[in-house]
Amino acid sequence: MTAASADSAQESEFPADAVEVGRITDAWGVKGWIRVQPFAKDPQALFSSKRWYLRPPEQRPGPAPRPAGPLPQMLRIAQAREQGDDIVAAVHDIGDRTAAEALRGARIFVPRSSFPSAGAGEFYWVDLIGLRVLNRDGVTLGTVRGLIDNGAQSVLLVGAAEGEADRLIPFVDAYIDRVDLQARCIHVDWGLDF
Repeated sequence: MTAASADSAQESEFPADAVEVGRITDAWGVKGWIRVQPFAKDPQALFSSKRWYLRPPEQRPGPAPRPAGPLPQMLRIAQAREQGDDIVAAVHDIGDRTAAEALRGARIFVPRSSFPSAGAGEFYWVDLIGLRVLNRDGVTLGTVRGLIDNGAQSVLLVGAAEGEADRLIPFVDAYIDRVDLQARCIHVDWGLDF
């Protein structure tokens, strides 16, 4: 293996810290651009990485889509910009609409290490999922299974112990005392009876 092919193989290896950040919805224009639906209101993770890693669309019930050929493992992004609620991107080695259409439905992942740094008191949702939630009495309320955006605020979906109902805790200063990423826990002002 030559040094160039070793570098190329390393570039296309799926990163261990990969996070799904969007999906390709269609081609955009006739020159090979793609349209992407980002999974975040602020899609900076897509803009911060020039390599997007792909996985096939999730299988859904019903007839399987006709395969459009092998899906590349990685796209090298030449340019990306916001277009309404979506992102459009030019990809190296994708030069026409037909090639771009073949990527429709692909899930996009970028390495977590390429995300821009969060500001003080800001957190990426992906970093909160899996954290233990403790109240002021030191009682474990459960583990963060996901987050919900209700338009006004983010809400932690806390998976409780078996036999208990899940909890929804607003991710706002009134209820969140502190987030300790190193200790993998969130300290909250939340009673057992809430």
